[in-house]
Amino acid sequence: MTAWIESEKAQIDSLIGFAAHGWKTPVLKTPDTVGLAYEDVFFPSLDGVSIEGWFIPGKSNRLIICNHFWPGNRYGFAGQLEGLQGFGGFEVNFLNYYKQLHDAGYNILTYDFRNHGLSGDGNGKTFGLGLFEYRDVIGSINYANSRPDTKKMDKALMSICLGCNSTIIGYNKHPEIFKDIKCMLGLQPVSARPFLGKVIEHMGLKKPLPEIMDYVDEKLVLNTGFHLDDLTPVPFGPKFDLPAKIFQLKTDFRTDPSDVQAIYDSLGSKDKELHWFDFSTERFTAYNYFGEHPELMLEWFDKHF
Repeated sequence: MTAWIESEKAQIDSLIGFAAHGWKTPVLKTPDTVGLAYEDVFFPSLDGVSIEGWFIPGKSNRLIICNHFWPGNRYGFAGQLEGLQGFGGFEVNFLNYYKQLHDAGYNILTYDFRNHGLSGDGNGKTFGLGLFEYRDVIGSINYANSRPDTKKMDKALMSICLGCNSTIIGYNKHPEIFKDIKCMLGLQPVSARPFLGKVIEHMGLKKPLPEIMDYVDEKLVLNTGFHLDDLTPVPFGPKFDLPAKIFQLKTDFRTDPSDVQAIYDSLGSKDKELHWFDFSTERFTAYNYFGEHPELMLEWFDKHF
Protein backbone atom coordinates (compact mmCIF):
# COMPACT_ATOMS: atom_id res chain seq x y z
CA MET A 1 0.00 0.00 0.00
CA THR A 2 1.48 3.32 -1.11
CA ALA A 3 1.56 5.98 1.61
CA TRP A 4 -0.70 9.01 1.23
CA ILE A 5 0.61 12.49 0.59
CA GLU A 6 -1.58 14.46 2.98
CA SER A 7 -2.49 17.17 0.47
CA GLU A 8 -3.61 14.50 -2.00
CA LYS A 9 -5.65 12.69 0.64
CA ALA A 10 -7.39 15.98 1.44
CA GLN A 11 -8.32 16.36 -2.24
CA ILE A 12 -9.76 12.85 -2.36
CA ASP A 13 -11.68 13.32 0.90
CA SER A 14 -13.22 16.49 -0.55
CA LEU A 15 -14.22 14.58 -3.69
CA ILE A 16 -15.79 11.83 -1.57
CA GLY A 17 -17.81 14.46 0.28
CA PHE A 18 -19.06 15.80 -3.03
CA ALA A 19 -19.96 12.30 -4.24
CA ALA A 20 -21.74 11.47 -0.98
CA HIS A 21 -23.76 14.65 -0.53
CA GLY A 22 -23.46 16.81 -3.66
CA TRP A 23 -23.79 20.59 -3.58
CA LYS A 24 -26.75 22.91 -3.31
CA THR A 25 -26.04 25.59 -5.88
CA PRO A 26 -28.08 28.79 -6.37
CA VAL A 27 -31.11 29.13 -8.63
CA LEU A 28 -29.57 32.28 -9.99
CA LYS A 29 -32.05 33.27 -12.73
CA THR A 30 -35.73 32.79 -13.54
CA PRO A 31 -37.51 32.32 -16.88
CA ASP A 32 -38.51 35.97 -17.15
CA THR A 33 -34.84 36.80 -17.84
CA VAL A 34 -35.38 35.29 -21.31
CA GLY A 35 -38.87 36.76 -21.67
CA LEU A 36 -40.89 33.75 -20.52
CA ALA A 37 -43.94 33.94 -18.28
CA TYR A 38 -43.85 31.27 -15.59
CA GLU A 39 -45.45 30.01 -12.42
CA ASP A 40 -43.57 28.96 -9.28
CA VAL A 41 -44.80 25.48 -8.39
CA PHE A 42 -44.13 22.88 -5.74
CA PHE A 43 -45.22 19.29 -5.35
CA PRO A 44 -44.40 16.18 -3.34
CA SER A 45 -41.96 13.58 -4.50
CA LEU A 46 -43.11 9.96 -4.34
CA ASP A 47 -41.85 9.80 -0.74
CA GLY A 48 -43.07 13.26 0.27
CA VAL A 49 -39.94 15.42 -0.15
CA SER A 50 -41.03 18.91 -1.23
CA ILE A 51 -39.93 19.64 -4.80
CA GLU A 52 -39.69 23.21 -6.12
CA GLY A 53 -40.13 24.02 -9.80
CA TRP A 54 -41.45 26.21 -12.56
CA PHE A 55 -44.29 25.75 -14.99
CA ILE A 56 -43.84 27.65 -18.26
CA PRO A 57 -47.04 27.69 -20.37
CA GLY A 58 -46.82 27.15 -24.11
CA LYS A 59 -49.23 27.16 -27.02
CA SER A 60 -49.87 23.48 -27.61
CA ASN A 61 -51.13 20.31 -25.95
CA ARG A 62 -47.55 19.10 -25.49
CA LEU A 63 -45.60 19.13 -22.24
CA ILE A 64 -41.87 18.55 -21.74
CA ILE A 65 -40.88 17.64 -18.17
CA CYS A 66 -37.25 18.69 -17.64
CA ASN A 67 -34.77 17.87 -14.91
CA HIS A 68 -31.06 18.48 -14.41
CA PHE A 69 -27.56 17.24 -13.74
CA TRP A 70 -25.55 16.90 -10.55
CA PRO A 71 -24.75 19.47 -9.04
CA GLY A 72 -26.97 21.85 -11.00
CA ASN A 73 -30.63 22.80 -10.68
CA ARG A 74 -33.57 23.84 -12.87
CA TYR A 75 -31.80 27.11 -13.78
CA GLY A 76 -28.56 25.36 -14.73
CA PHE A 77 -25.28 25.93 -12.91
CA ALA A 78 -23.65 29.17 -11.78
CA GLY A 79 -20.15 28.02 -12.65
CA GLN A 80 -19.06 31.60 -13.24
CA LEU A 81 -19.28 32.34 -9.50
CA GLU A 82 -16.34 32.13 -7.13
CA GLY A 83 -16.31 28.75 -5.41
CA LEU A 84 -18.19 27.01 -8.23
CA GLN A 85 -15.57 27.26 -10.95
CA GLY A 86 -14.28 23.68 -10.85
CA PHE A 87 -16.31 22.60 -13.89
CA GLY A 88 -14.88 24.95 -16.48
CA GLY A 89 -15.67 28.29 -14.85
CA PHE A 90 -18.69 29.12 -17.02
CA GLU A 91 -22.46 29.31 -16.64
CA VAL A 92 -24.83 26.57 -17.71
CA ASN A 93 -28.13 28.26 -18.53
CA PHE A 94 -31.13 26.00 -19.07
CA LEU A 95 -33.36 29.02 -19.60
CA ASN A 96 -32.16 28.96 -23.19
CA TYR A 97 -33.50 25.38 -23.53
CA TYR A 98 -36.85 26.47 -22.19
CA LYS A 99 -36.95 29.43 -24.60
CA GLN A 100 -36.29 27.11 -27.55
CA LEU A 101 -38.95 24.64 -26.41
CA HIS A 102 -41.46 27.40 -25.66
CA ASP A 103 -40.94 29.05 -29.04
CA ALA A 104 -41.63 25.67 -30.65
CA GLY A 105 -44.98 25.62 -28.82
CA TYR A 106 -44.18 23.34 -25.91
CA ASN A 107 -45.29 23.74 -22.31
CA ILE A 108 -42.50 23.08 -19.80
CA LEU A 109 -42.42 21.74 -16.26
CA THR A 110 -38.97 21.84 -14.66
CA TYR A 111 -37.83 21.26 -11.10
CA ASP A 112 -34.94 20.86 -8.66
CA PHE A 113 -34.09 17.38 -7.43
CA ARG A 114 -34.03 16.74 -3.69
CA ASN A 115 -30.90 18.12 -2.04
CA HIS A 116 -30.48 20.47 -5.02
CA GLY A 117 -31.56 24.04 -5.72
CA LEU A 118 -34.50 25.06 -3.55
CA SER A 119 -36.08 21.62 -3.12
CA GLY A 120 -36.22 19.95 0.27
CA ASP A 121 -33.58 17.73 1.78
CA GLY A 122 -34.08 13.99 1.79
CA ASN A 123 -32.37 10.77 2.81
CA GLY A 124 -30.07 12.49 5.30
CA LYS A 125 -28.80 14.70 2.43
CA THR A 126 -27.34 11.58 0.86
CA PHE A 127 -26.79 11.70 -2.90
CA GLY A 128 -27.97 8.57 -4.72
CA LEU A 129 -27.12 9.28 -8.41
CA GLY A 130 -30.71 8.27 -9.18
CA LEU A 131 -31.30 5.64 -6.49
CA PHE A 132 -33.25 8.18 -4.39
CA GLU A 133 -33.88 10.87 -6.97
CA TYR A 134 -36.06 8.63 -9.16
CA ARG A 135 -38.82 9.41 -6.66
CA ASP A 136 -38.69 13.06 -7.76
CA VAL A 137 -39.12 12.10 -11.44
CA ILE A 138 -42.24 10.16 -10.47
CA GLY A 139 -43.44 13.09 -8.37
CA SER A 140 -43.11 15.40 -11.38
CA ILE A 141 -45.18 13.10 -13.58
CA ASN A 142 -47.82 12.70 -10.87
CA TYR A 143 -47.95 16.48 -10.50
CA ALA A 144 -48.34 17.01 -14.25
CA ASN A 145 -51.16 14.46 -14.22
CA SER A 146 -52.87 16.27 -11.34
CA ARG A 147 -53.01 19.79 -12.80
CA PRO A 148 -56.25 20.54 -14.66
CA ASP A 149 -54.35 22.35 -17.41
CA THR A 150 -51.68 19.67 -18.00
CA LYS A 151 -53.20 16.32 -17.06
CA LYS A 152 -54.52 15.67 -20.56
CA MET A 153 -51.44 16.95 -22.37
CA ASP A 154 -49.13 14.65 -24.30
CA LYS A 155 -45.93 14.38 -22.28
CA ALA A 156 -42.24 13.64 -22.82
CA LEU A 157 -39.15 13.76 -20.61
CA MET A 158 -35.92 15.70 -20.99
CA SER A 159 -33.65 13.92 -18.53
CA ILE A 160 -30.13 15.21 -17.95
CA CYS A 161 -27.24 13.27 -16.31
CA LEU A 162 -28.57 12.56 -12.80
CA GLY A 163 -32.02 13.03 -14.33
CA CYS A 164 -31.42 10.39 -16.99
CA ASN A 165 -30.24 7.89 -14.39
CA SER A 166 -33.26 8.73 -12.23
CA THR A 167 -35.69 8.29 -15.12
CA ILE A 168 -34.29 4.87 -16.04
CA ILE A 169 -34.42 3.72 -12.42
CA GLY A 170 -37.90 5.17 -11.86
CA TYR A 171 -39.26 3.39 -14.92
CA ASN A 172 -37.82 0.11 -13.68
CA LYS A 173 -39.51 0.48 -10.29
CA HIS A 174 -42.86 2.01 -11.35
CA PRO A 175 -43.44 1.55 -15.09
CA GLU A 176 -47.15 2.23 -14.70
CA ILE A 177 -46.40 5.88 -13.90
CA PHE A 178 -44.79 6.28 -17.35
CA LYS A 179 -47.60 4.72 -19.39
CA ASP A 180 -48.54 8.01 -21.09
CA ILE A 181 -45.00 9.33 -21.63
CA LYS A 182 -44.17 9.57 -25.33
CA CYS A 183 -40.36 9.45 -25.16
CA MET A 184 -37.22 10.49 -23.31
CA LEU A 185 -34.30 12.61 -24.44
CA GLY A 186 -31.35 11.68 -22.23
CA LEU A 187 -28.18 13.75 -21.92
CA GLN A 188 -24.99 12.33 -20.39
CA PRO A 189 -26.08 9.53 -18.05
CA VAL A 190 -23.25 8.31 -15.86
CA SER A 191 -22.02 5.64 -13.46
CA ALA A 192 -20.05 6.64 -10.37
CA ARG A 193 -16.98 4.42 -10.69
CA PRO A 194 -15.88 5.43 -14.21
CA PHE A 195 -16.79 9.08 -13.64
CA LEU A 196 -14.84 9.42 -10.39
CA GLY A 197 -12.01 7.30 -11.79
CA LYS A 198 -11.61 9.70 -14.71
CA VAL A 199 -11.75 12.72 -12.41
CA ILE A 200 -9.07 11.25 -10.13
CA GLU A 201 -6.91 10.15 -13.05
CA HIS A 202 -7.00 13.73 -14.36
CA MET A 203 -5.82 15.02 -10.96
CA GLY A 204 -2.43 13.37 -11.54
CA LEU A 205 -1.91 12.11 -7.98
CA LYS A 206 1.11 10.06 -6.94
CA LYS A 207 -0.81 7.24 -5.28
CA PRO A 208 -1.84 4.46 -7.73
CA LEU A 209 -5.39 4.81 -9.06
CA PRO A 210 -6.56 1.32 -7.98
CA GLU A 211 -5.56 2.08 -4.38
CA ILE A 212 -7.34 5.44 -4.50
CA MET A 213 -10.51 3.84 -5.88
CA ASP A 214 -10.48 1.24 -3.10
CA TYR A 215 -10.21 4.05 -0.57
CA VAL A 216 -13.05 6.01 -2.25
CA ASP A 217 -15.27 2.92 -2.21
CA GLU A 218 -14.53 2.24 1.48
CA LYS A 219 -15.24 5.82 2.53
CA LEU A 220 -18.34 6.13 0.35
CA VAL A 221 -19.86 3.09 2.04
CA LEU A 222 -19.16 4.61 5.46
CA ASN A 223 -20.79 7.89 4.37
CA THR A 224 -23.78 6.60 2.42
CA GLY A 225 -24.11 2.81 2.55
CA PHE A 226 -23.50 2.66 -1.21
CA HIS A 227 -20.55 1.06 -2.97
CA LEU A 228 -19.32 2.76 -6.13
CA ASP A 229 -20.72 -0.05 -8.24
CA ASP A 230 -24.19 0.45 -6.77
CA LEU A 231 -24.35 3.91 -8.32
CA THR A 232 -25.19 3.10 -11.93
CA PRO A 233 -28.40 2.83 -13.98
CA VAL A 234 -27.17 -0.20 -15.96
CA PRO A 235 -28.98 -2.93 -13.94
CA PHE A 236 -32.24 -1.00 -14.31
CA GLY A 237 -32.01 -0.50 -18.08
CA PRO A 238 -33.51 -3.74 -19.46
CA LYS A 239 -37.04 -2.89 -18.25
CA PHE A 240 -36.90 0.60 -19.74
CA ASP A 241 -38.74 0.58 -23.05
CA LEU A 242 -39.67 4.19 -23.80
CA PRO A 243 -38.33 5.60 -27.05
CA ALA A 244 -34.99 7.08 -25.99
CA LYS A 245 -32.28 9.16 -27.59
CA ILE A 246 -29.06 9.51 -25.58
CA PHE A 247 -26.58 12.33 -26.22
CA GLN A 248 -23.02 12.29 -24.87
CA LEU A 249 -19.90 14.41 -25.18
CA LYS A 250 -17.46 11.63 -26.05
CA THR A 251 -14.38 13.84 -25.73
CA ASP A 252 -15.19 14.96 -22.17
CA PHE A 253 -12.18 14.11 -20.00
CA ARG A 254 -14.53 12.98 -17.22
CA THR A 255 -16.34 10.47 -19.45
CA ASP A 256 -15.50 6.84 -20.06
CA PRO A 257 -17.32 6.26 -23.38
CA SER A 258 -17.65 2.55 -22.59
CA ASP A 259 -19.81 3.45 -19.56
CA VAL A 260 -22.24 5.50 -21.65
CA GLN A 261 -22.29 2.73 -24.27
CA ALA A 262 -23.11 0.20 -21.54
CA ILE A 263 -25.95 2.36 -20.21
CA TYR A 264 -27.34 2.77 -23.72
CA ASP A 265 -26.95 -0.93 -24.55
CA SER A 266 -28.79 -1.87 -21.34
CA LEU A 267 -31.96 -0.04 -22.37
CA GLY A 268 -34.77 -2.31 -23.44
CA SER A 269 -36.19 0.32 -25.82
CA LYS A 270 -36.88 -0.87 -29.35
CA ASP A 271 -36.73 2.73 -30.55
CA LYS A 272 -33.41 4.11 -29.30
CA GLU A 273 -30.50 6.14 -30.65
CA LEU A 274 -27.08 7.17 -29.34
CA HIS A 275 -25.55 10.44 -30.53
CA TRP A 276 -21.95 11.35 -29.73
CA PHE A 277 -20.65 14.92 -29.59
CA ASP A 278 -16.95 15.74 -29.90
CA PHE A 279 -16.77 19.54 -29.76
CA SER A 280 -15.16 19.96 -26.33
CA THR A 281 -13.26 18.22 -23.54
CA GLU A 282 -15.36 19.94 -20.83
CA ARG A 283 -18.48 18.00 -19.83
CA PHE A 284 -20.55 21.01 -18.88
CA THR A 285 -20.37 22.54 -22.37
CA ALA A 286 -22.78 19.82 -23.50
CA TYR A 287 -25.33 21.04 -20.97
CA ASN A 288 -25.58 24.31 -22.92
CA TYR A 289 -25.78 22.64 -26.33
CA PHE A 290 -29.53 22.47 -26.92
CA GLY A 291 -30.04 26.06 -25.85
CA GLU A 292 -27.74 27.13 -28.68
CA HIS A 293 -28.48 24.34 -31.17
CA PRO A 294 -32.04 23.09 -30.61
CA GLU A 295 -32.48 21.24 -33.89
CA LEU A 296 -31.73 17.69 -32.70
CA MET A 297 -33.75 18.19 -29.51
CA LEU A 298 -36.82 19.47 -31.35
CA GLU A 299 -36.48 16.83 -34.06
CA TRP A 300 -36.61 14.03 -31.48
CA PHE A 301 -39.58 15.43 -29.60
CA ASP A 302 -41.51 16.35 -32.76
CA LYS A 303 -41.01 12.81 -34.04
CA HIS A 304 -42.70 11.25 -31.04
CA PHE A 305 -45.68 13.54 -30.51
